[in-house]
Amino acid sequence: MANQDAPFGFRQVGGLGSRPTSEGTSKYTIISGFTTAMYAGDVVAAGSEADEAAVTIPAGYVGPAAATSSLRIVGVFNGCLYDDPTTSKPTFKNYWPGDVGATATAFVYDNPDDLFEVQATGTIAVTNICQPMNFAYTAGSTINGRSKEELGITTSTTLQTRIVRISGDSANSDASTANANWIVKFNKHLYYNYAK
Repeated sequence: MANQDAPFGFRQVGGLGSRPTSEGTSKYTIISGFTTAMYAGDVVAAGSEADEAAVTIPAGYVGPAAATSSLRIVGVFNGCLYDDPTTSKPTFKNYWPGDVGATATAFVYDNPDDLFEVQATGTIAVTNICQPMNFAYTAGSTINGRSKEELGITTSTTLQTRIVRISGDSANSDASTANANWIVKFNKHLYYNYAK
C-alpha cells in the first residue's frame, strides 16, 4: 500500500533508550526583525550560520537551519512568544512569520537524544537504518503553522540526521515505497558533538 504524501516536519516522539519523554522545550531568542519564517517542526540552528534563505542568523540567536547545515543544529522549533508590535499584546504562534519588529522567545526541542518522526521525500531502504541522512527544506503553512520539512534520501557521514527505525504509523510505514515516516535523531548537534 502506498504511503500518504503529507509532510509535517519533525515531530518529537521520545528519546533514546527507555527514558520517559518529557516533550520539554528550552527557550531561545529570535532577533527582532529576523526575516525568515520558521514553522513548528522546522530544524533550528544557532547563530553565525546561514539559514535556508541564505540570511545569516546573528550570534546568540536561533533561526531555521539550512538543509545543508551540519554543524550548529540546536533542535526542532515548537512555536514562539512575542509582544505583537501592532496590538502590544503577548502573542503565541506555532510559527515565526518573519520580519516582526519584536524579539521573540522560541521554544525548541533541544535534547540531543530526542527522537523525531519525519516523512521521507522518496524511498529509503531499510538497510539505511543507522545511516546519516540529510533533510529537505520546504516552507511551512501559515494556516496551521506546521513545517513541511522532510527527510532527504542522501546518505553521508556529515549529514544532520541519523535513521533509528521505520515509524509505527500504519498509513506510512511501507519502506518499499516513497514517503514513509521514519524515526530519526540528530547526527550533528550543537550540544553533542559540535566542535567550534
